[in-house]
Amino acid sequence: MSDNQAKAIEPWLQALWEQGGTDLLLSGGSPPRIRVDGKLIPLPGAPLLTGEQIDQIAQPLLTSGQQAIFKEQMDVDFAFSWHDRARIRGSVFTQRGQTALALRVIPAKIPSFTDLGLPFAAEWVSEQPRGFVLVTGPTGSGKSTTLASIIDRINEVRACHILTIEDPVEYVHTHKNSAVSQREIGLDSPSFDRALRSALREDPDVLLIGEMRDIDSIQIALTMAETGHLVFGTLHTNDAPQAIDRIIDVFPAWRQEQTRVQLAASLSAIIAQRLIPRIGGGMVAAFEVLIATNPVRNLIREGRSNQLANVMFTGTKEGMQTLEFNLANLINDGVVTYEDALAVTGRPKELIRTLEHMSSVAVRA
Repeated sequence: MSDNQAKAIEPWLQALWEQGGTDLLLSGGSPPRIRVDGKLIPLPGAPLLTGEQIDQIAQPLLTSGQQAIFKEQMDVDFAFSWHDRARIRGSVFTQRGQTALALRVIPAKIPSFTDLGLPFAAEWVSEQPRGFVLVTGPTGSGKSTTLASIIDRINEVRACHILTIEDPVEYVHTHKNSAVSQREIGLDSPSFDRALRSALREDPDVLLIGEMRDIDSIQIALTMAETGHLVFGTLHTNDAPQAIDRIIDVFPAWRQEQTRVQLAASLSAIIAQRLIPRIGGGMVAAFEVLIATNPVRNLIREGRSNQLANVMFTGTKEGMQTLEFNLANLINDGVVTYEDALAVTGRPKELIRTLEHMSSVAVRA
């Protein structure tokens, strides 16, 4: 993207960067809004934008192919580099017949495990020679950043071929100890399906699938994990047990038992995460970790995912933890408020019980 193309949004991206925000939203009838610490706020003094103005801003950001897709399908995803500071992931779409634009800042520097506060499981999965690893969470929970950090670690310490299939490419990886090939849908392959089906012929040791979209992508991921590859993927679920259910439920009833067996055999770990406002400003990630131990594999095969939370609660020696355990630690350490932690858990009673247990242990100590 040239400087002329970025000129219209440059001041807004600059304000977003200076305030440590994550997103810029342009919607008709509203001033530009930026997301800072999870809250969407209007830029002071910025004008109200019309859909036509937003369309004039968005079109130069797209390739001719992306413009054609937007014209036909009324939404398209894209990405571009902004100076040397960041990649910008964008989505242009129509709402009420008008063009709207959402942009997300992705810093050029890939954060380390320490920067992100990743659990020990991230280190463990980066060392696995094969298997299936899922990173889950709602949109905007930091899944892409976690995966980029894990891929960067593998890139540093292993001599292998890393292949990513993304729509669009977000973090850009340079060749280090590994060779990294990054395929962007629309630029390097016409579709996710075609890119996935050709992946086996491209000699990967490690495969990153930007999003598990359908039966085909999940089936190919499971098959590649079974055939000796380390496969990473993402899902939009709130916790680890939901991720298991989501994968199984994608398949028709007659294939679900077979899929349970295949998933139980190939799964290495699930890392579920949520972003929470940090006391004093900024955001912090809380993680849930499920490691595929033999008891976990048995529960998956038997369709008893409702019991996985109990296994995570008692599996701390294996590196497992519930989201509520991590949230309770963040509360006790003064990192997040009880109210903000309660807002992101789907098991509030479990959070309360965990806090009470920690309190009673502290009193006895």
